[in-house]
Amino acid sequence: MEEVKITEESKMKKHVTIVGVIHIAFGVLGLIGAMTVFFVFHFARGFVSNEEVPTMVLTILGLSIPLLIGFMSTLGLVGGIGLMAYKNWARYLVIIVAAIGCLNIPIGTLKGVYSLWVLLQDETIKMFENK
Repeated sequence: MEEVKITEESKMKKHVTIVGVIHIAFGVLGLIGAMTVFFVFHFARGFVSNEEVPTMVLTILGLSIPLLIGFMSTLGLVGGIGLMAYKNWARYLVIIVAAIGCLNIPIGTLKGVYSLWVLLQDETIKMFENK
């Protein structure tokens, strides 16, 4: 029976794939969430009296929150797709997204710390430099 040699690079490839899938999944969920928040705020504006201040506040929040969520989700989605193709720019992008995501306690912190751990390993850096 032939012995299969598992290298550090093959272990890290598996971790990079997992990080890519996680960022793609959270990117899609984030975009769905951003659209939901947009529609909820748009719907809520209909229940506010015709006073100027509450309508303006709902409009500002209803645009800025979904835009922020959508922007970060799009970056994560694009980064995850790039990671799956082992693009070096995607590694940098996901490092930035993961670092910012660490502020989103508790799930974002777990996702961010795991992503940072995987993408900052020497084996991972070498793997992306070769691509």
